[in-house]
Amino acid sequence: MKIAKQWKIRRPFAAALALATVLTVGSYEFLKPAAAKAASAAPPAAALDESSVSALTALDHAMETLAAHVTPAVVNVTVAAHGKQQAGSDDDNNGIQRFFGPFGHEFGQQFGQPMRRPQIEHGLGSGIIISPDGYIVTNNHVIDGAVDIRVTMTDRRVFSAKLIGADPLTDLALLKVNATNLPSLPWGDSTTLKPGQTVLAFGNPFNFRFTVTRGIVSALNRANPFSDDRRKPGEFIQTDAAINPGNSGGPLVDARGEVIGINTFLISPSGSFSGMGFAIPSQIARPAIEALLKYGKVEHARVGISITDVTPENAQFFHMENASGALVSQVEPDSPGAKAGLKVGDIVTGINGKKVEDAGQLQVVISQQRPGTRVNLDVLREGKNIQVPVTLEELNPRANEASRSSQDHGKARWGLGLMELTPNLRDELELPSNVHGVVVGNVQPGSPADNAGLSQGDVLLQINRHDVQSPADVQRELGGVPAGKDALVLVWSRGGSTFLVMHATESQPSQGE
Repeated sequence: MKIAKQWKIRRPFAAALALATVLTVGSYEFLKPAAAKAASAAPPAAALDESSVSALTALDHAMETLAAHVTPAVVNVTVAAHGKQQAGSDDDNNGIQRFFGPFGHEFGQQFGQPMRRPQIEHGLGSGIIISPDGYIVTNNHVIDGAVDIRVTMTDRRVFSAKLIGADPLTDLALLKVNATNLPSLPWGDSTTLKPGQTVLAFGNPFNFRFTVTRGIVSALNRANPFSDDRRKPGEFIQTDAAINPGNSGGPLVDARGEVIGINTFLISPSGSFSGMGFAIPSQIARPAIEALLKYGKVEHARVGISITDVTPENAQFFHMENASGALVSQVEPDSPGAKAGLKVGDIVTGINGKKVEDAGQLQVVISQQRPGTRVNLDVLREGKNIQVPVTLEELNPRANEASRSSQDHGKARWGLGLMELTPNLRDELELPSNVHGVVVGNVQPGSPADNAGLSQGDVLLQINRHDVQSPADVQRELGGVPAGKDALVLVWSRGGSTFLVMHATESQPSQGE
Protein backbone atom coordinates (compact mmCIF):
# COMPACT_ATOMS: atom_id res chain seq x y z
CA MET A 1 0.00 0.00 0.00
CA LYS A 2 2.85 2.35 0.75
CA ILE A 3 4.28 1.75 -2.64
CA ALA A 4 1.01 2.53 -4.35
CA LYS A 5 0.54 5.66 -2.28
CA GLN A 6 4.03 6.87 -3.16
CA TRP A 7 3.34 6.28 -6.88
CA LYS A 8 0.17 8.33 -6.72
CA ILE A 9 2.06 11.15 -5.08
CA ARG A 10 4.64 11.21 -7.82
CA ARG A 11 2.15 11.42 -10.68
CA PRO A 12 1.04 15.00 -9.95
CA PHE A 13 4.68 15.96 -9.61
CA ALA A 14 5.39 14.55 -13.04
CA ALA A 15 2.41 16.45 -14.47
CA ALA A 16 3.64 19.67 -12.91
CA LEU A 17 7.13 19.11 -14.28
CA ALA A 18 5.69 18.47 -17.76
CA LEU A 19 3.62 21.65 -17.55
CA ALA A 20 6.66 23.66 -16.58
CA THR A 21 8.59 22.23 -19.50
CA VAL A 22 5.85 23.15 -21.95
CA LEU A 23 5.68 26.68 -20.57
CA THR A 24 9.44 27.05 -20.87
CA VAL A 25 9.53 25.89 -24.47
CA GLY A 26 6.53 28.03 -25.32
CA SER A 27 8.18 31.05 -23.75
CA TYR A 28 11.30 30.44 -25.93
CA GLU A 29 9.24 30.15 -29.06
CA PHE A 30 7.54 33.43 -28.23
CA LEU A 31 10.64 35.29 -27.14
CA LYS A 32 13.36 33.73 -29.46
CA PRO A 33 15.40 36.23 -31.49
CA ALA A 34 14.53 37.02 -35.10
CA ALA A 35 17.77 35.44 -36.35
CA ALA A 36 16.70 32.09 -34.92
CA LYS A 37 13.26 32.33 -36.54
CA ALA A 38 14.76 33.06 -39.98
CA ALA A 39 17.30 30.13 -40.00
CA SER A 40 16.82 27.76 -43.03
CA ALA A 41 18.85 25.87 -45.70
CA ALA A 42 20.21 27.94 -48.55
CA PRO A 43 18.64 27.22 -51.97
CA PRO A 44 20.61 24.78 -54.20
CA ALA A 45 22.60 25.91 -57.20
CA ALA A 46 20.76 26.05 -60.48
CA ALA A 47 21.06 23.10 -62.93
CA LEU A 48 23.00 23.52 -66.14
CA ASP A 49 20.92 25.01 -68.88
CA GLU A 50 19.89 22.73 -71.74
CA SER A 51 21.99 24.54 -74.34
CA SER A 52 25.24 23.82 -72.50
CA VAL A 53 24.65 20.04 -72.33
CA SER A 54 22.54 19.52 -75.43
CA ALA A 55 25.18 17.32 -77.08
CA LEU A 56 25.33 15.06 -74.02
CA THR A 57 21.56 14.75 -73.63
CA ALA A 58 21.25 14.07 -77.36
CA LEU A 59 23.79 11.25 -76.97
CA ASP A 60 21.83 9.83 -74.01
CA HIS A 61 18.65 9.93 -76.05
CA ALA A 62 20.37 8.17 -78.94
CA MET A 63 21.69 5.41 -76.65
CA GLU A 64 18.24 4.96 -75.10
CA THR A 65 16.70 4.66 -78.56
CA LEU A 66 19.35 2.15 -79.64
CA ALA A 67 18.95 0.01 -76.51
CA ALA A 68 15.16 0.02 -76.84
CA HIS A 69 15.47 -1.13 -80.46
CA VAL A 70 17.95 -3.95 -79.83
CA THR A 71 16.82 -5.43 -76.50
CA PRO A 72 13.59 -7.10 -77.74
CA ALA A 73 15.66 -9.17 -80.21
CA VAL A 74 17.95 -10.50 -77.46
CA VAL A 75 16.97 -13.74 -75.72
CA ASN A 76 17.97 -15.57 -72.58
CA VAL A 77 19.18 -19.10 -73.38
CA THR A 78 18.99 -21.78 -70.68
CA VAL A 79 20.14 -25.34 -71.24
CA ALA A 80 20.17 -28.66 -69.46
CA ALA A 81 23.10 -30.84 -70.48
CA HIS A 82 24.66 -34.14 -69.51
CA GLY A 83 27.59 -33.54 -67.20
CA LYS A 84 30.40 -35.88 -66.29
CA GLN A 85 29.31 -38.90 -64.29
CA GLN A 86 30.44 -38.77 -60.70
CA ALA A 87 30.33 -41.23 -57.86
CA GLY A 88 27.44 -40.63 -55.46
CA SER A 89 28.38 -38.57 -52.41
CA ASP A 90 27.20 -39.09 -48.84
CA ASP A 91 24.79 -36.21 -49.29
CA ASP A 92 23.33 -37.92 -52.33
CA ASN A 93 22.96 -41.19 -50.39
CA ASN A 94 21.02 -39.36 -47.69
CA GLY A 95 18.64 -38.13 -50.36
CA ILE A 96 17.90 -40.10 -53.53
CA GLN A 97 19.35 -43.48 -52.52
CA ARG A 98 17.21 -43.54 -49.42
CA PHE A 99 14.20 -44.30 -51.63
CA PHE A 100 15.95 -47.17 -53.42
CA GLY A 101 17.31 -48.74 -50.25
CA PRO A 102 20.30 -51.08 -50.15
CA PHE A 103 19.63 -52.53 -53.61
CA GLY A 104 21.49 -49.80 -55.41
CA HIS A 105 24.38 -49.96 -52.98
CA GLU A 106 24.75 -53.75 -53.24
CA PHE A 107 24.42 -53.65 -57.03
CA GLY A 108 27.34 -51.26 -57.25
CA GLN A 109 29.45 -53.21 -54.83
CA GLN A 110 29.08 -56.36 -56.92
CA PHE A 111 31.35 -54.73 -59.46
CA GLY A 112 33.79 -53.42 -56.88
CA GLN A 113 32.89 -49.75 -57.29
CA PRO A 114 30.25 -47.29 -56.03
CA MET A 115 27.24 -46.52 -58.18
CA ARG A 116 27.78 -43.75 -60.75
CA ARG A 117 24.88 -41.72 -62.01
CA PRO A 118 24.56 -39.31 -64.93
CA GLN A 119 24.63 -35.70 -63.83
CA ILE A 120 22.50 -32.97 -65.38
CA GLU A 121 24.14 -29.57 -65.53
CA HIS A 122 22.34 -26.30 -66.18
CA GLY A 123 23.83 -23.46 -68.16
CA LEU A 124 22.94 -19.91 -69.08
CA GLY A 125 23.78 -17.77 -72.08
CA SER A 126 22.36 -15.29 -74.54
CA GLY A 127 21.16 -15.31 -78.11
CA ILE A 128 20.13 -13.06 -81.01
CA ILE A 129 16.99 -13.36 -83.11
CA ILE A 130 18.13 -12.87 -86.70
CA SER A 131 14.81 -13.50 -88.46
CA PRO A 132 11.14 -12.90 -87.60
CA ASP A 133 10.38 -16.61 -88.06
CA GLY A 134 12.48 -17.65 -85.06
CA TYR A 135 16.09 -18.32 -86.04
CA ILE A 136 18.45 -17.53 -83.17
CA VAL A 137 22.26 -17.27 -83.06
CA THR A 138 24.26 -18.20 -79.98
CA ASN A 139 27.64 -19.69 -79.06
CA ASN A 140 28.38 -23.39 -79.50
CA HIS A 141 29.80 -23.55 -75.97
CA VAL A 142 26.44 -22.35 -74.61
CA ILE A 143 24.49 -25.30 -76.03
CA ASP A 144 27.23 -27.95 -76.26
CA GLY A 145 25.87 -31.28 -74.99
CA ALA A 146 22.40 -29.85 -74.31
CA VAL A 147 19.43 -32.18 -73.96
CA ASP A 148 16.99 -29.32 -73.49
CA ILE A 149 17.22 -25.73 -74.75
CA ARG A 150 14.80 -22.96 -73.83
CA VAL A 151 14.80 -19.30 -74.75
CA THR A 152 13.08 -16.49 -72.88
CA MET A 153 11.96 -13.29 -74.58
CA THR A 154 11.91 -9.83 -73.04
CA ASP A 155 8.11 -10.11 -72.84
CA ARG A 156 8.63 -13.25 -70.66
CA ARG A 157 7.43 -15.71 -73.28
CA VAL A 158 9.38 -18.98 -73.10
CA PHE A 159 9.99 -21.21 -76.12
CA SER A 160 11.53 -24.64 -76.51
CA ALA A 161 14.35 -24.36 -79.07
CA LYS A 162 15.58 -26.84 -81.65
CA LEU A 163 19.27 -27.02 -82.57
CA ILE A 164 19.66 -26.54 -86.33
CA GLY A 165 23.43 -26.92 -86.34
CA ALA A 166 26.63 -25.98 -84.55
CA ASP A 167 30.24 -25.30 -85.51
CA PRO A 168 32.79 -25.85 -82.71
CA LEU A 169 35.60 -24.31 -84.75
CA THR A 170 33.96 -20.88 -84.87
CA ASP A 171 32.04 -21.45 -81.61
CA LEU A 172 28.69 -20.67 -83.25
CA ALA A 173 25.30 -22.36 -83.16
CA LEU A 174 21.91 -21.81 -84.80
CA LEU A 175 18.62 -22.44 -82.97
CA LYS A 176 14.99 -22.36 -84.12
CA VAL A 177 11.79 -21.66 -82.18
CA ASN A 178 8.24 -22.03 -83.47
CA ALA A 179 7.12 -18.42 -83.56
CA THR A 180 6.42 -15.65 -86.05
CA ASN A 181 6.61 -11.88 -86.18
CA LEU A 182 9.50 -11.82 -83.73
CA PRO A 183 11.74 -8.76 -83.39
CA SER A 184 15.07 -9.34 -85.13
CA LEU A 185 18.41 -7.68 -85.82
CA PRO A 186 20.30 -7.24 -89.10
CA TRP A 187 23.94 -8.15 -89.67
CA GLY A 188 26.52 -5.37 -89.87
CA ASP A 189 29.91 -5.27 -91.59
CA SER A 190 32.72 -5.80 -89.08
CA THR A 191 35.37 -5.09 -91.72
CA THR A 192 34.45 -1.38 -91.56
CA LEU A 193 35.01 -1.09 -87.80
CA LYS A 194 37.62 1.29 -86.42
CA PRO A 195 39.24 1.37 -82.96
CA GLY A 196 37.43 3.91 -80.80
CA GLN A 197 34.04 3.30 -82.42
CA THR A 198 31.07 3.13 -80.02
CA VAL A 199 29.56 -0.33 -79.47
CA LEU A 200 26.94 -1.79 -77.13
CA ALA A 201 26.97 -5.32 -75.70
CA PHE A 202 23.72 -7.08 -74.78
CA GLY A 203 23.11 -10.26 -72.82
CA ASN A 204 22.27 -11.91 -69.52
CA PRO A 205 25.37 -11.70 -67.29
CA PHE A 206 25.12 -13.73 -64.07
CA ASN A 207 21.41 -14.23 -64.91
CA PHE A 208 20.73 -10.49 -64.70
CA ARG A 209 18.52 -10.63 -67.74
CA PHE A 210 18.61 -8.25 -70.68
CA THR A 211 21.55 -6.13 -69.61
CA VAL A 212 23.16 -3.54 -71.88
CA THR A 213 26.68 -2.16 -71.50
CA ARG A 214 28.38 0.52 -73.53
CA GLY A 215 31.98 0.88 -74.65
CA ILE A 216 34.24 1.21 -77.65
CA VAL A 217 36.11 -1.03 -80.05
CA SER A 218 39.41 -1.37 -78.21
CA ALA A 219 41.21 -3.31 -80.95
CA LEU A 220 40.57 -5.44 -84.03
CA ASN A 221 41.89 -8.67 -85.50
CA ARG A 222 42.96 -10.19 -82.20
CA ALA A 223 44.58 -13.59 -82.66
CA ASN A 224 43.17 -16.94 -81.55
CA PRO A 225 44.09 -17.27 -77.84
CA PHE A 226 43.01 -20.93 -77.56
CA SER A 227 46.00 -23.26 -77.34
CA ASP A 228 43.78 -26.36 -77.66
CA ASP A 229 43.28 -25.86 -81.42
CA ARG A 230 45.37 -23.61 -83.62
CA ARG A 231 42.92 -24.02 -86.48
CA LYS A 232 40.29 -21.89 -84.76
CA PRO A 233 40.04 -18.56 -86.58
CA GLY A 234 40.95 -15.42 -84.69
CA GLU A 235 40.32 -11.85 -85.87
CA PHE A 236 38.32 -11.21 -82.67
CA ILE A 237 36.92 -7.78 -81.83
CA GLN A 238 38.24 -6.53 -78.49
CA THR A 239 35.95 -4.19 -76.53
CA ASP A 240 35.75 -2.54 -73.13
CA ALA A 241 31.95 -2.86 -73.12
CA ALA A 242 31.45 -5.16 -70.12
CA ILE A 243 31.11 -8.85 -71.08
CA ASN A 244 30.61 -11.32 -68.22
CA PRO A 245 29.60 -14.98 -67.83
CA GLY A 246 26.10 -15.21 -69.29
CA ASN A 247 26.82 -12.69 -72.05
CA SER A 248 28.05 -15.46 -74.37
CA GLY A 249 26.03 -15.54 -77.58
CA GLY A 250 24.66 -12.02 -77.17
CA PRO A 251 25.13 -9.29 -79.76
CA LEU A 252 27.77 -6.60 -80.02
CA VAL A 253 26.10 -3.86 -82.05
CA ASP A 254 27.17 -0.61 -83.67
CA ALA A 255 25.39 2.73 -83.44
CA ARG A 256 22.87 1.64 -86.09
CA GLY A 257 21.81 -1.45 -84.16
CA GLU A 258 23.53 -3.84 -86.58
CA VAL A 259 25.17 -7.00 -85.24
CA ILE A 260 28.89 -6.61 -85.85
CA GLY A 261 29.97 -9.29 -83.38
CA ILE A 262 28.88 -12.22 -81.18
CA ASN A 263 30.07 -11.91 -77.57
CA THR A 264 32.08 -15.02 -76.80
CA PHE A 265 34.73 -14.74 -74.08
CA LEU A 266 36.64 -12.46 -71.74
CA ILE A 267 40.17 -12.42 -70.40
CA SER A 268 40.44 -11.74 -66.69
CA PRO A 269 42.49 -12.96 -63.73
CA SER A 270 39.30 -13.09 -61.63
CA GLY A 271 36.91 -14.70 -64.12
CA SER A 272 34.78 -11.55 -64.24
CA PHE A 273 35.06 -8.58 -66.54
CA SER A 274 38.24 -6.52 -66.19
CA GLY A 275 38.13 -4.41 -69.33
CA MET A 276 38.86 -7.03 -72.00
CA GLY A 277 35.89 -8.67 -73.72
CA PHE A 278 35.99 -10.36 -77.12
CA ALA A 279 33.45 -10.95 -79.87
CA ILE A 280 33.40 -13.06 -83.03
CA PRO A 281 33.29 -10.58 -85.93
CA SER A 282 30.32 -10.69 -88.27
CA GLN A 283 32.66 -11.36 -91.19
CA ILE A 284 33.18 -14.82 -89.63
CA ALA A 285 29.81 -15.29 -87.93
CA ARG A 286 27.50 -14.46 -90.82
CA PRO A 287 28.93 -16.95 -93.40
CA ALA A 288 29.04 -19.68 -90.74
CA ILE A 289 25.42 -19.09 -89.72
CA GLU A 290 24.30 -19.00 -93.36
CA ALA A 291 26.04 -22.36 -93.90
CA LEU A 292 24.34 -23.82 -90.83
CA LEU A 293 20.99 -22.59 -92.10
CA LYS A 294 21.53 -24.03 -95.58
CA TYR A 295 23.45 -27.24 -94.87
CA GLY A 296 23.13 -27.84 -91.11
CA LYS A 297 26.91 -27.76 -90.80
CA VAL A 298 29.95 -25.71 -91.76
CA GLU A 299 32.51 -27.25 -94.12
CA HIS A 300 35.83 -25.51 -93.58
CA ALA A 301 38.51 -25.67 -96.24
CA ARG A 302 42.22 -26.08 -95.57
CA VAL A 303 45.60 -25.70 -97.22
CA GLY A 304 47.40 -27.96 -94.74
CA ILE A 305 49.97 -25.47 -93.51
CA SER A 306 50.76 -23.77 -90.23
CA ILE A 307 51.25 -20.02 -90.47
CA THR A 308 52.35 -17.19 -88.24
CA ASP A 309 52.64 -13.44 -88.61
CA VAL A 310 55.58 -11.72 -90.24
CA THR A 311 56.89 -9.42 -87.52
CA PRO A 312 59.54 -6.67 -87.40
CA GLU A 313 61.67 -9.20 -85.51
CA ASN A 314 61.63 -12.02 -88.07
CA ALA A 315 61.18 -9.98 -91.28
CA GLN A 316 64.93 -9.42 -91.59
CA PHE A 317 65.52 -13.14 -91.90
CA PHE A 318 63.30 -13.29 -94.98
CA HIS A 319 64.64 -10.17 -96.73
CA MET A 320 61.41 -8.24 -96.18
CA GLU A 321 61.17 -4.50 -95.64
CA ASN A 322 57.54 -4.52 -94.47
CA ALA A 323 56.29 -6.81 -91.70
CA SER A 324 53.16 -8.08 -93.43
CA GLY A 325 51.95 -11.40 -94.76
CA ALA A 326 51.61 -14.94 -93.42
CA LEU A 327 54.78 -16.93 -92.77
CA VAL A 328 54.59 -20.67 -93.48
CA SER A 329 56.04 -22.55 -90.50
CA GLN A 330 54.86 -26.07 -91.38
CA VAL A 331 53.61 -27.96 -94.43
CA GLU A 332 51.72 -31.17 -93.68
CA PRO A 333 52.64 -34.18 -95.85
CA ASP A 334 50.15 -34.99 -98.62
CA SER A 335 48.21 -31.81 -97.86
CA PRO A 336 46.94 -29.41 -100.55
CA GLY A 337 49.81 -27.08 -99.69
CA ALA A 338 52.39 -29.85 -100.07
CA LYS A 339 50.89 -30.94 -103.38
CA ALA A 340 51.02 -27.35 -104.62
CA GLY A 341 54.69 -27.00 -103.67
CA LEU A 342 54.51 -24.67 -100.67
CA LYS A 343 57.61 -24.72 -98.46
CA VAL A 344 58.50 -23.78 -94.90
CA GLY A 345 59.74 -20.21 -94.98
CA ASP A 346 57.40 -19.12 -97.78
CA ILE A 347 55.51 -15.90 -97.10
CA VAL A 348 51.96 -15.62 -98.43
CA THR A 349 51.42 -11.98 -99.37
CA GLY A 350 48.13 -12.29 -101.25
CA ILE A 351 45.22 -14.55 -102.13
CA ASN A 352 43.20 -14.25 -105.35
CA GLY A 353 44.69 -10.83 -105.98
CA LYS A 354 43.91 -9.41 -102.51
CA LYS A 355 46.69 -8.45 -100.11
CA VAL A 356 47.23 -10.59 -97.00
CA GLU A 357 48.17 -8.47 -93.99
CA ASP A 358 48.64 -11.22 -91.41
CA ALA A 359 48.17 -14.91 -90.66
CA GLY A 360 44.74 -14.43 -89.10
CA GLN A 361 43.36 -12.81 -92.23
CA LEU A 362 44.60 -15.64 -94.46
CA GLN A 363 43.19 -18.24 -92.06
CA VAL A 364 39.74 -16.63 -92.13
CA VAL A 365 39.67 -16.31 -95.92
CA ILE A 366 40.71 -19.94 -96.42
CA SER A 367 38.30 -21.36 -93.82
CA GLN A 368 35.35 -19.62 -95.49
CA GLN A 369 36.02 -21.24 -98.86
CA ARG A 370 34.23 -24.40 -99.90
CA PRO A 371 36.33 -27.57 -100.12
CA GLY A 372 37.38 -28.13 -103.72
CA THR A 373 37.83 -24.41 -104.41
CA ARG A 374 41.00 -23.41 -106.26
CA VAL A 375 42.79 -20.34 -104.90
CA ASN A 376 45.85 -18.49 -106.17
CA LEU A 377 48.42 -17.57 -103.52
CA ASP A 378 50.97 -14.79 -104.00
CA VAL A 379 54.13 -16.10 -102.36
CA LEU A 380 57.48 -14.51 -101.54
CA ARG A 381 60.20 -17.20 -101.62
CA GLU A 382 63.85 -16.33 -101.05
CA GLY A 383 63.17 -12.77 -102.14
CA LYS A 384 61.30 -13.74 -105.32
CA ASN A 385 57.57 -13.36 -105.97
CA ILE A 386 55.80 -16.43 -107.34
CA GLN A 387 52.21 -17.61 -107.71
CA VAL A 388 51.11 -20.92 -106.23
CA PRO A 389 47.65 -22.32 -107.16
CA VAL A 390 46.16 -24.54 -104.45
CA THR A 391 43.04 -26.72 -104.55
CA LEU A 392 41.55 -26.72 -101.05
CA GLU A 393 40.38 -29.78 -99.15
CA GLU A 394 37.94 -30.17 -96.27
CA LEU A 395 39.28 -29.57 -92.80
CA ASN A 396 38.92 -32.59 -90.52
CA PRO A 397 39.23 -32.65 -86.72
CA ARG A 398 42.51 -33.91 -85.31
CA ALA A 399 44.23 -33.99 -81.98
CA ASN A 400 46.95 -31.39 -81.68
CA GLU A 401 47.97 -30.93 -78.08
CA ALA A 402 51.49 -32.11 -77.22
CA SER A 403 52.67 -33.27 -73.82
CA ARG A 404 55.53 -31.76 -71.88
CA SER A 405 58.85 -33.31 -70.74
CA SER A 406 60.42 -32.53 -67.40
CA GLN A 407 63.99 -33.75 -67.99
CA ASP A 408 66.87 -31.29 -67.76
CA HIS A 409 70.28 -31.76 -69.40
CA GLY A 410 71.70 -28.33 -68.58
CA LYS A 411 71.55 -24.71 -69.73
CA ALA A 412 74.08 -22.58 -71.55
CA ARG A 413 74.37 -19.47 -73.76
CA TRP A 414 70.77 -19.23 -74.95
CA GLY A 415 69.24 -20.82 -71.82
CA LEU A 416 68.32 -24.13 -73.46
CA GLY A 417 68.65 -27.66 -72.12
CA LEU A 418 68.59 -30.09 -75.08
CA MET A 419 67.54 -33.72 -75.48
CA GLU A 420 67.68 -36.28 -78.27
CA LEU A 421 64.28 -37.08 -79.77
CA THR A 422 64.19 -40.81 -78.99
CA PRO A 423 61.30 -43.14 -79.94
CA ASN A 424 60.22 -43.32 -76.31
CA LEU A 425 60.25 -39.54 -75.97
CA ARG A 426 58.32 -39.21 -79.24
CA ASP A 427 55.61 -41.46 -77.80
CA GLU A 428 55.61 -39.56 -74.51
CA LEU A 429 55.17 -36.23 -76.29
CA GLU A 430 52.67 -37.75 -78.76
CA LEU A 431 54.53 -36.26 -81.70
CA PRO A 432 53.49 -36.93 -85.30
CA SER A 433 55.86 -39.17 -87.24
CA ASN A 434 56.86 -36.33 -89.56
CA VAL A 435 58.21 -34.13 -86.73
CA HIS A 436 62.02 -34.40 -86.52
CA GLY A 437 64.26 -32.26 -84.39
CA VAL A 438 65.67 -31.70 -80.92
CA VAL A 439 63.59 -31.64 -77.73
CA VAL A 440 63.81 -28.73 -75.30
CA GLY A 441 64.47 -30.36 -71.93
CA ASN A 442 64.64 -27.20 -69.87
CA VAL A 443 64.50 -23.43 -70.23
CA GLN A 444 66.39 -21.09 -67.95
CA PRO A 445 64.12 -18.34 -66.55
CA GLY A 446 64.92 -14.93 -68.01
CA SER A 447 67.08 -16.38 -70.77
CA PRO A 448 66.74 -15.55 -74.49
CA ALA A 449 64.93 -18.87 -74.97
CA ASP A 450 62.50 -18.07 -72.14
CA ASN A 451 61.88 -14.55 -73.43
CA ALA A 452 61.17 -15.96 -76.91
CA GLY A 453 58.45 -18.23 -75.50
CA LEU A 454 60.17 -21.64 -75.66
CA SER A 455 58.96 -24.26 -73.16
CA GLN A 456 59.87 -27.71 -71.94
CA GLY A 457 58.76 -30.34 -74.44
CA ASP A 458 58.96 -28.05 -77.46
CA VAL A 459 60.83 -29.49 -80.45
CA LEU A 460 63.40 -27.38 -82.29
CA LEU A 461 63.06 -28.02 -86.03
CA GLN A 462 65.29 -25.32 -87.51
CA ILE A 463 67.85 -22.78 -86.36
CA ASN A 464 68.29 -19.81 -88.69
CA ARG A 465 66.41 -21.79 -91.36
CA HIS A 466 68.75 -24.80 -91.14
CA ASP A 467 67.29 -28.18 -90.12
CA VAL A 468 68.55 -29.63 -86.82
CA GLN A 469 68.41 -33.32 -85.92
CA SER A 470 70.59 -33.54 -82.80
CA PRO A 471 71.76 -31.40 -79.87
CA ALA A 472 75.10 -31.10 -81.67
CA ASP A 473 73.34 -29.53 -84.65
CA VAL A 474 71.69 -26.97 -82.39
CA GLN A 475 74.98 -26.19 -80.64
CA ARG A 476 76.70 -25.72 -83.99
CA GLU A 477 74.03 -23.43 -85.42
CA LEU A 478 73.59 -21.30 -82.30
CA GLY A 479 77.32 -21.23 -81.65
CA GLY A 480 77.79 -19.77 -85.12
CA VAL A 481 75.50 -16.81 -84.46
CA PRO A 482 77.68 -13.66 -84.19
CA ALA A 483 77.75 -11.93 -80.83
CA GLY A 484 74.88 -9.50 -80.44
CA LYS A 485 72.84 -11.07 -83.27
CA ASP A 486 69.42 -12.70 -82.90
CA ALA A 487 68.52 -16.29 -83.79
CA LEU A 488 65.44 -17.47 -85.69
CA VAL A 489 64.00 -20.73 -84.36
CA LEU A 490 61.35 -22.93 -85.97
CA VAL A 491 59.71 -24.83 -83.13
CA TRP A 492 56.99 -27.45 -82.82
CA SER A 493 54.79 -26.54 -79.86
CA ARG A 494 51.20 -27.28 -78.79
CA GLY A 495 50.43 -29.31 -81.87
CA GLY A 496 51.86 -26.94 -84.50
CA SER A 497 55.05 -25.23 -85.59
CA THR A 498 55.87 -21.54 -85.46
CA PHE A 499 58.83 -19.21 -85.87
CA LEU A 500 60.27 -17.53 -82.76
CA VAL A 501 63.13 -15.06 -82.42
CA MET A 502 65.66 -15.41 -79.60
CA HIS A 503 67.23 -12.05 -78.86
CA ALA A 504 70.91 -11.84 -78.03
CA THR A 505 71.99 -10.34 -74.71
CA GLU A 506 75.10 -8.30 -74.08
CA SER A 507 76.38 -10.75 -71.49
CA GLN A 508 76.23 -13.78 -73.81
CA PRO A 509 79.48 -15.64 -74.48
CA SER A 510 80.24 -16.52 -78.08
CA GLN A 511 79.95 -20.33 -77.79
CA GLY A 512 77.49 -22.93 -76.54
CA GLU A 513 73.75 -23.45 -76.67
